[in-house]
Amino acid sequence: MKPASGESRRHLSTSPFKPPPPAPPVERFSVSDQVTHDQYGLGVVIGVEDEVAVLIDFGSRQERITTPFNKLYKL
Repeated sequence: MKPASGESRRHLSTSPFKPPPPAPPVERFSVSDQVTHDQYGLGVVIGVEDEVAVLIDFGSRQERITTPFNKLYKL
């Protein structure tokens, strides 16, 4: 038996099973966007590292949040 690899399998058009849903697009943030986070609350984006991470000022603290931005929402 082959070990499981990290890549996903190809979906065959004749398969009776549904294809996997497409990956949701990565949300893009820019400096001075207002955001909310489930754990930290309201904040303002003060730095963006390409599509890897964002630096956010939540008033009492600054946090670097990496992708995927599961709990981070743009207002």
